[in-house]
Amino acid sequence: MISASILAFVRLGGQEMIFLLVAILLLFGAKKIPDLAKGLGKGIREFKDATSDVRKSIEDAQS
Repeated sequence: MISASILAFVRLGGQEMIFLLVAILLLFGAKKIPDLAKGLGKGIREFKDATSDVRKSIEDAQS
């Protein structure tokens, strides 16, 4: 289910991406976008850290 949504996102062309960016700008306003980007970056960083910890735990358990 998730992989299908990821594939749909990857298939977006230039016009669709521009439309999404304009829609986000209109919905949230220019002042909120940096806060949204900061939150998104923090979430991605936490996800990468969590996956790294899980990978390390699995490798330690196999040793």
